[in-house]
Amino acid sequence: MIFYPKTFSSLRGYDRKQFFADLNAGIIVGIVALPIALAYAIASGVSPDRGLIAAIIGGFLISFLGGSRVQIGGPAAAFIVVIHSIVEQHGLDGLLIATFMAGVILIVMGLFRMGTIIRFIPYPIVIGFMSAIALSIFTTQLNDFFGIIPADGKAMPSGFFDKWAQFFRNINSFNVYSVAIGTGTILSIIYVPRIVRKLPGSLVAIVLSTLAVIIFDLDVSTIGSKYEAIATRIPSPEIPAFSYEKISLLIQPAFTLAFLGAVESLLSAMVADGVVGGNHRSNTELISQGAANIVLPFFGGIPVAGQIAKTMTNIRSGGRTPVSGMIHSIFMLIVMLIFMQYVSLIPMACMAGILITVAYKMSEWHTFKGFLKYPKSDGAVLLTTFFLTLIFDLAIAIQVGILLAMVLFLKRVAETTNIEVFKAQNDKSRDTDSETMFDKHFQNMEIPEGVDIYEFKGPYFFGVAHRFDEIVREGLKDTTVRILRMRRVPFIDSTGLKNLENLYERFKEEKIHLIFSGVNPTALEDLKKSGLYSKIGHENIFDDIVPALKRAKEIADQKKEKERIKKKRSNNPDFYDTES
Repeated sequence: MIFYPKTFSSLRGYDRKQFFADLNAGIIVGIVALPIALAYAIASGVSPDRGLIAAIIGGFLISFLGGSRVQIGGPAAAFIVVIHSIVEQHGLDGLLIATFMAGVILIVMGLFRMGTIIRFIPYPIVIGFMSAIALSIFTTQLNDFFGIIPADGKAMPSGFFDKWAQFFRNINSFNVYSVAIGTGTILSIIYVPRIVRKLPGSLVAIVLSTLAVIIFDLDVSTIGSKYEAIATRIPSPEIPAFSYEKISLLIQPAFTLAFLGAVESLLSAMVADGVVGGNHRSNTELISQGAANIVLPFFGGIPVAGQIAKTMTNIRSGGRTPVSGMIHSIFMLIVMLIFMQYVSLIPMACMAGILITVAYKMSEWHTFKGFLKYPKSDGAVLLTTFFLTLIFDLAIAIQVGILLAMVLFLKRVAETTNIEVFKAQNDKSRDTDSETMFDKHFQNMEIPEGVDIYEFKGPYFFGVAHRFDEIVREGLKDTTVRILRMRRVPFIDSTGLKNLENLYERFKEEKIHLIFSGVNPTALEDLKKSGLYSKIGHENIFDDIVPALKRAKEIADQKKEKERIKKKRSNNPDFYDTES
């Protein structure tokens, strides 16, 4: 079944003990998620209430409809750079439309069972863009962390290097109080959980820094001074201003949001499976992410996805069913209704400290450094994705990264596909003691004179077809029959089939007979569909090398006999061979 939420299967045998475990986990996750939702919204360039709305509605739907028992959804750090770019270029309406479109794309991906395919995204690409996003987040928080207000009054530029240039131009105007609050926030996040295990340092930092601003009347930038109107409740639904022009402009960002959401959510679900010993339903998970992102734009929320950090907090706190995720959303709704009026007093430096910590954890710099010791191809994909994300655009980085990874993978596959050639005069030179592609039965067989055997190991696709064509062109002379032994060829692509057809036509002109040996059912079906099977003839396609060699010997002997008769006739015009 494509869509079957874990909520329905997890509640069988649900008891009071598990409810209280889920209740405890939901409240703890809600406490942890609250400052993160506010911070992600601010970093994305929208008001903090939109992050909270996304965590409440999106988080509830992801838990209720999702394919994982313990997945917790909400605003994701991976979205920040993309959302900020969309808001800059297309405004808030553009973001809402792109979020809706991303939701539709995610549902389509789930319905077409792409939940498993998404797992095959090369890991260097994931590390590359995640590390670049982390560095971008860190860069965007420098002004708020240091309390810098640009002298020219201009907003932070969109370019990565332009942001750093603006920061260094205005570094002398930093605010001591902001630096102290930002530093204190980072220290709280690091050390508070070591003292009180289940108490999030980010929440402690928010409470203490806000009290410090109120009590000592510190001259620092706050959320209220940056965002005038902050909603204290879930707004009434409104339909975004859809138009064909906006949809056409936002299709690429929407695909980027969908891709990031799918990768983030499925990675989180896979990690959670390893901890709790579960088995998530990937296609159901994609559909739930899509549903959440379709609903959110009507309430002004930002995109959501499954989050590894909050999911792990849920697991460590005892959450084992989707109920804990739904409770975490309800808890944040209560907080929004009661305490949202005080959010405007939170200093921006505190939010910056939270986001800098998130960026550090997200950077995976140990993994990044380790990948540079891997094969050069993986390092090239990693660095390409990383720098393209920083300098240009995440969508471009992902597209180029995947394309580069595919090209390098195909190159590696082509290099590992072996083609070995054997003929009668070097048959005795085969090393029967070493591990070769040939089985012992074949090693003890005699190859008739005038017969060449080409043994393949690996797929016969466009990367190999060209190499085989070169081998044949340079190849062996005085050949009557060529046997293509393909018992270790899993498939033949269209370019490979065309190459074989061209070779068949050329061999036909050169009076060379073509025989296939050991063709597996998949490759045989490819030959039949292409029409090459009927051209070659079933009498020249064999399951095993023994009858193939027997057929080759018959053809070679017939040719020798014809040449013998022809030679006799040229020497003696009156010669008549009774056997011919």
